[in-house]
Amino acid sequence: MPQISRRRALALLARAPDGHTDTVLRTRGFSRKVIDGLIHDGFATASTTQAGRVQLVNVVRIKITEAGRQALETP
Repeated sequence: MPQISRRRALALLARAPDGHTDTVLRTRGFSRKVIDGLIHDGFATASTTQAGRVQLVNVVRIKITEAGRQALETP
């Protein structure tokens, strides 16, 4: 099972139906290494969209996967 910081990140993602942006997760103290690890291990997915009116910026949204939900249920 994931380390405590990974478990906390999964719990946060599980409460957000649309996931969270990479920026929100980083602001809440999760390192790039933790986020990338969750994605690499199949516990989360990342999708990139563009936002903005005048200048478009890429926004990365992280969502929990079914494997991530199952990992949270495992003690």
